[in-house]
This record gives sequence, C-alpha cells and structure tokens, in this order.
Amino acid sequence: MSFKVALNFEDGVTRVIECNDDETVLDAAYRHHVKLPMDCSDGVCGTCKGSCKQGQYDLGDEYVDEALTDDEAADGLILTCQMLPQSDVVVSIPAPSSMCASGPQSISSTITNVQALSETTIELNVELSEALDFLPGQYINLGFPDSQDTRAYSFSSRPGSQAASFLIRNVPNGKMSTYLSEQAKAGDVLPVTGPLGSFYLRAVERPVLMLAGGTGLAPILSMLESLRATPTSQPVYLLYGVTNVSDLVKLEALQELADELDNFSYATVVVNPDSQHDKLGFVTDHMESVPFVLANADAYLCGPPPMVDAVRQYFKDAGTPPHSFHYEKFNPSTPKEEAA
Repeated sequence: MSFKVALNFEDGVTRVIECNDDETVLDAAYRHHVKLPMDCSDGVCGTCKGSCKQGQYDLGDEYVDEALTDDEAADGLILTCQMLPQSDVVVSIPAPSSMCASGPQSISSTITNVQALSETTIELNVELSEALDFLPGQYINLGFPDSQDTRAYSFSSRPGSQAASFLIRNVPNGKMSTYLSEQAKAGDVLPVTGPLGSFYLRAVERPVLMLAGGTGLAPILSMLESLRATPTSQPVYLLYGVTNVSDLVKLEALQELADELDNFSYATVVVNPDSQHDKLGFVTDHMESVPFVLANADAYLCGPPPMVDAVRQYFKDAGTPPHSFHYEKFNPSTPKEEAA
C-alpha cells in the first residue's frame, strides 16, 4: 500500500511523491531525491517541522516535546521524520523548493485540439508527456514553440491524467491568444512547468461556495472534477459570472456535473444590464441565492482583480465572512496573485 504526499513549498511549487506503508514522509522524500530540511531524523531537533491540514497520518510518540509540543501537534504541525501517512496527505514545507533540491516539473505537452468556445474564451486540450499530479485548482506555466516566453494557466481538467485542458482568455493581440487562434495546430509541442500555486481545493469538511469570473471557471472545473471522483456529502454551490451571455462557456459540463453530483448546484450571472438573463449584475448581488450559511462555509474564488476585490469587500461589509476564504486573481499575461 502507498499514499500520495503533496509537498507544498513556500514558493508555491508542489511536488507529489509516493510514500510506502510504514515509510516516513522524510524517507519517502529522500527516496524521490527531494531533500527536505532535517538534522537528526530522530524527532529531537524539530528542523523537519511542517504542517498538515489535509489527510490522515500517525506521528507516533518517539519525538521529544522540544521538537514538537502537544499543542503544535493538535494544531496540525508535524515532523516529517516521524510522520507516517495513513491516507493521501498535503504537507506544507516552510522552505522554498530550491533549498530542497526540488522544483517544478518540466515536461512537454502535445496539442490535441484548440477550440474557440466564445469570442472571449479559447479551450486548449493537450496530451502531457507524462501524467502530472497536481492539486485541483493549481496552474502550470505554458510555453510557446521556439520561445522562452510562458503564460500561467489553471488546469480545468482532473489531476493525474495525461489528457489536460485549459480555458484561456482571448486577449486582443495577446501572444498566446494570437498563437492559439492563428497558428496552433494538433501536434504542436509546448513546454509545461508545474504544478504551482497555493489556490487548491482543501479537504471538504463543510459547505463549499465557489465563485468564478470568466476563465476563472477553469480551476473551479478542476475542483469539481475532483469531487466527481471523490463525492462529498457537503453542499457545493457555484456562482459563475461573465460580462455578456455569449461569454458563458462549459455550461453542458456544469450541468453534467450537477446531474451526477447530488449536492452540487450552480447559477450564472451576467453583468450587462441589457442581457436576457435570469440573474443580472455581479456575483455579489446574488449571494442570497447561496443555499447555506456563509459563516459555516469554505469559499473559493477565481477571477479578475475587480471581482476579487469586490467579493473581499462584500465579505467585509456583510460582517459574516466564510469559515475560510481562498482566492486567486489574475490579469492577462501577468503572474497570478494568490492568497490562502
């Protein structure tokens, strides 16, 4: 028996390794040539301390209190030299990946299909040179043929598959938009680096509110695909906002997910006041449709900066912030900004 351990480094890099039964995370990491911080490996020094808020594990009782106190252990802190996973886990490592002889994986991808879903959204489908384990919600840096330039895009597909997809905003005169619209063809090979990011679906232990703006739907779809594979009894509700009705994409996929997942429902919101649509305005205008109490929920938001700022202000003004709030905001052709 073995378990997957997602090592999340403080620079946003994630490395997923396999940990055998009765093997510590530290030993598994070194077996995968990932040199996690350590000095003693006996539970004495505390150098290998990290945290785990997702998954089941055993720490045993062979470490000393100076290395890890009872209060720290109760709060989810761990020693990788003592930690024995009992399920798939996510471990936060308080060090950059570069200090651990690790880093994002660099692989290649081959275009299988490019499709304009609307005037504003392009869907890119690729076959990865190898299956890439990532946390649903994370992104990769995607390159161009014969160029060192890259752009950051969130997966819209499920983790662990060689078939990957992305929703890409069609930016006028944008380099990636122009390439995909005018030049890209099946068989083109594009470099991929990742996975990256601290925006990902945590263990679902309470109701989940998902908010997506435009192509910010991509990581939300990846999260929902993950929930399709491991259903939850908690309610999950999505508010998906766009500027015009014609900007709405992947509605068939969303309906299919709603049909398959008993606890998932969604609504779409259109900003343009002249649109023929049930819900007009911004997602913040329709929070009353959320079928559970926000204070008891975990919220995930991905969208352009104005949307993120508006939702953050809404939670602040309402005085009832969600139990946890994870967001990612993006600008075309600029690095992503994340918060957990």
